[in-house]
Amino acid sequence: MFKKILIANRGEIALRIIRACHELGIKTAVVYSEADRDSLHVRFADEAVCIGPPPAKESYLNIPRIIAAAEITNADAIHPGYGFLAENPSFAEICASSGLTFIGPTSEMISLMGDKALARETMNKAEVPVVPGSDGIVSDLKMVREAAQGLGYPVMIKAAAGGGGRGMRIVFNDEELEKSFQTAGTEAEAAFGSPKVYVEKFLEPSHHVEIQVMGDRLGNVIHFGERDCSIQRRHQKLVEESPSPLIDDDLRERMGAAAVKGAKAVNYLGAGTIEFLVDNEKNFYFMEMNTRIQVEHPVTEEVTGVDLLKTQISVAAGERLSKRKIKPHGHAIECRINAEDPLHDFRPSPGKITSLHIPGGFRVRVDTHAYAGYEIPSHYDSLIAKLIVHAPTRNEAINKMRQALEEFVIEGVHTTIQFHKKVMMDESFRNGKYDIGFLEKFVFTD
Repeated sequence: MFKKILIANRGEIALRIIRACHELGIKTAVVYSEADRDSLHVRFADEAVCIGPPPAKESYLNIPRIIAAAEITNADAIHPGYGFLAENPSFAEICASSGLTFIGPTSEMISLMGDKALARETMNKAEVPVVPGSDGIVSDLKMVREAAQGLGYPVMIKAAAGGGGRGMRIVFNDEELEKSFQTAGTEAEAAFGSPKVYVEKFLEPSHHVEIQVMGDRLGNVIHFGERDCSIQRRHQKLVEESPSPLIDDDLRERMGAAAVKGAKAVNYLGAGTIEFLVDNEKNFYFMEMNTRIQVEHPVTEEVTGVDLLKTQISVAAGERLSKRKIKPHGHAIECRINAEDPLHDFRPSPGKITSLHIPGGFRVRVDTHAYAGYEIPSHYDSLIAKLIVHAPTRNEAINKMRQALEEFVIEGVHTTIQFHKKVMMDESFRNGKYDIGFLEKFVFTD
């Protein structure tokens, strides 16, 4: 087992990793920017190293400074968390060449799954169903038009190196095609350094359902069931739950087997997620693979009773995965509490939290780095807390979440708490009759 892990991240995920390490008897070192000097991950780690000014490119994305921090703290492994450098193959490779264990897959695995077009090709060869689409990259307007007309509108143009909704455009007809192709390519190059795009059939209505997988160094891969992430805004998830209200036992078995097959096709190591689109006829299609721990991993932890962070660290250290069959129990829901103003197009709301009251009760969990007096920086994402509940049934979990949201008080900044209250009261959500178009029909008023 590792003696000391450097955590190359911030916020609630840095705290989550610190807790997992300390429970395993591992010392921790963290990096922080000048904007995060008063962050809780700095306080609760065994060591902390300032690596630069607030902009992420000068701190949390600065690979040489992070490697130097690992060397001066004598860390023997680096945990990237999610976001920032978590899916950067160069970072994983540099860690390995510096004698540091990267707690995640190899750089080759990250590169393969990070190129969405190559990932589709890999899953096709592994006989995992993929969303109908172009045969690889489309490099000019003629290829885009041929692919779109062959698939039939609507289609989605997607960045090959993309994620998080950037470099993606839905196209409904020929007239929109040229502008959407140019915009997606420009946005993809700005966000990911590559203008390459491909085309997929846009499935509507559809559900976003992902399978949590884990692989060890001995070639074993297991899955931990599914999470439904269909409630999202601009491809950014807002509410996640497990099990999915859409999925029955037969479909769950087939999707889980497909996810394991897909992960084994690349000899996957560590925690990852195979993401699927599921249509109303319950056909499922591979969409992409996230080669890291997910923001929403607590949902799976609550229904399985498995600490995914401790398991991820253990397999990185060479331990074998347990072969016992994972049996989820009950129902879990997570609401992402963001410092945003839902009444004004979810505009970010950085600033000082003047008052904070965290809800409690049986099977109520809050993962957060916030506290009263904490100044939310404007330089990073707006996530300030994750509220997770667990109950025997979905209806009980929804009611528990509503009560927990009532008790959750954050003053000084705008948050999405009121928005989540309305979602929990929405009839289509409560009946489990929702898809990725939920927010297009959902009307939020204070």
